[in-house]
Parts: sequence; structure tokens; C-alpha cells
Amino acid sequence: MIAAAMLFELDDDTELLRRTVRDFAEREVAPVAAELDRDKRFPYELVAKMGELGWMGIPFPERVGGAGGTTLQYAIAVEELTRVDSSVAITMCAHTSLGTQPIYLFGSADQQERLLPELTSGRRLGAFGLTEPEAGSDAGNTRTRAVLRDGEWVIDGAKQFITNAGTRISGVVAITAVTGEAEISNLIVENGTPGYEQGEPYRKMGWNASDTRPLTFTECRVPEENLLGPRGAGFRQFLQILDIGRIGVAAMGVGLAQGAFDEALAYARQRQAFGRPISKFQAIQAKLADIATEVEAARLLTCKAAALKDAGRNFSLCAAQAKLKSGRLAVRATEEAVQIHGGYGYIEEYPVCRMYRDAKILTIGEGTDEVQQMVIARALGA
Repeated sequence: MIAAAMLFELDDDTELLRRTVRDFAEREVAPVAAELDRDKRFPYELVAKMGELGWMGIPFPERVGGAGGTTLQYAIAVEELTRVDSSVAITMCAHTSLGTQPIYLFGSADQQERLLPELTSGRRLGAFGLTEPEAGSDAGNTRTRAVLRDGEWVIDGAKQFITNAGTRISGVVAITAVTGEAEISNLIVENGTPGYEQGEPYRKMGWNASDTRPLTFTECRVPEENLLGPRGAGFRQFLQILDIGRIGVAAMGVGLAQGAFDEALAYARQRQAFGRPISKFQAIQAKLADIATEVEAARLLTCKAAALKDAGRNFSLCAAQAKLKSGRLAVRATEEAVQIHGGYGYIEEYPVCRMYRDAKILTIGEGTDEVQQMVIARALGA
């Protein structure tokens, strides 16, 4: 009930944020989205503006430089950005949920004082290094190792599919590493540390304007105090981070599905066939009706997960359900939007083509659909 109330009657601050982000997305992001995607160019100017507006630190308290907002406000901002462009949205989403949250939740007072102001302001981007060639869904199979020698952690290993680590404003990456027998810990590695290298960006199906690349660590030395929280707590920490991240990715799924629906409806209203708009044909109406209904359901589930987190209640199950639902919906909604556009949907000049390419990763990143099903089943006691 708490989520339903928030969904249909947002408080004034949240509604103002929603309108402001939507206006920014339509005026600032939409005109350059296709160009950024085509050129595979990171949106530095847009990220700087979002930082100035306080959106790179929405759910963090003002005492650490954040905007003092809620998880629900953050999810709504992510949705409104994704409605127009996924690359810009994932840059903010990964920075907030994955890059900054570990330091805020588990960092020492010194780590927070030194790193959070730059991160929450968006002057520096944060990243999270979990995935490896042999450790993605099976995160316990981490092969990156860190050995404590003379007051320093010596790190050797590799990470892959890491977002936000290789831009000129990237600041830190929190990585998982084996630090002992059956022991995984998280360590902070700052950009510019000797032995830490960022590989070339991947050539991707979608999210072309976001930064995604492999990382390598070769006798990379960081101070002992760069340990994030207690030694051996890494597994528990990154599970908590992934739960939070799933709210953001779920919001992306809702936003992408909404954006695809908006494009499809507008096109169906103006496209003429057999002497009338195709929106008047029952087959098209059925597609639009189904997607509109599913978007509302996914939005409610995502808002519920955010509201549960804001209320300090267990949100793991709901976040997994929201992520599973919205990711699948984004794939279906963008496919239907392309179908409604017909041949034009296959042409890059139309946003639905980019949206279609951007959608699939939402069923993979932050835990595949299969992993979400495992999480959900476990929570249900199955």
C-alpha cells in the first residue's frame, strides 16, 4: 500500500524532480542521443550538467555531499532519463548504485571524507569491479587475488564488463578479490594507481555512449587501509550492492519500455494505411494496450522495491522481481515498437532502433533473468 500511494500521489519534491529530469532529458539529451550512440562518444557534457543539478548523488545524505533524496526519487530520475536515452541513464545508475554505494555503506570515515564528495557531486565517477571471465553469475568463483605485504594489498587479476572505469573523470573502482582461504574482500583502487590498467572499450550491441571495458591488475599496490569494511565481508557486501543496483536497473527497464511505447503510439497515430491511422486497427491497438498495462505494472513493482528500501524493510525479493519483470518488458516493448514502425523501425534515424539494441542487456546485467529467478525462488522458500 505504501508504494501505491507514492506512485499515484508523489510528494511535491518528488514530482518536481520528475518533471525537471523529464524536461532535461527532452531538451538536453534527446537532441544528441542518436549522435552519441553513432559516434560511441561518452556524454561528458551531460554528466557534468547532471552533477551540477545534484543528480549524481540523489539518494545520499547532504552530509556526504549528496542531494539528500530518497531511493524512490532516484528510481524516478533513472526512469525519466532512460525514457530518452539508456547510455546516459546507465552512466548515472552504475555510478550511483554500484560505484558510490559501497563507499557510503561500508567505507571508513576517512574513506568517505576523502572520496564521497567528489563522487556524489559527479566530479568523479565510481565503478564496481565484480564480473570476471569465470565469475559473473557465479560471483563466488572470483579469481582476482590480493595479498597483504608490508602494509599494502598487492592485487593481481582481471575484471570485465565494467562501467564508468575508463573515462577521464573516473575516480575509483571497488573490486572484489580473494584475500585468504575462502575469503573475499572488497578493495578500493583509485585511477592512476600503478599496475591498474583499463582496457579498450568494448564494441557493444547497445549502450554505445556509456563506458564499458575490461580492467587488469598486475602487482597493483594499494594501502592496507583501502580495504572496504571488514576483511572477508566482500561477499555479503556485494550481494547488498546488487540488491540496490537492481532497483536502478528495474527503473531503466520501465523507462525504456515507456519510451518505446511513447514512440510507437506517436507513430501509430500519424502513420496512414488503407486510408486511416494504423492506431485505429485492432492489431495495433492490442499491442499498445498490452504494453501500456505492463509498463504500469512494472513501474508499481519498481516503486514498491524503492519504497521498501526507503522504509528500512527487506527489499531483496521485490527488487529481483522488479528487475526480472522490467527487463523482460523492455525487450518486448522495444520489439513491438519496432514492429509497429514497420520498415522504419529498422532504420537508425528512428529512436526505436536504438532502443531495441539497448534493451537486451537489461535481462543480463545486474544478474541474469535466470539468477533473478533463483533469488526469487529462494526468497519464497522453494
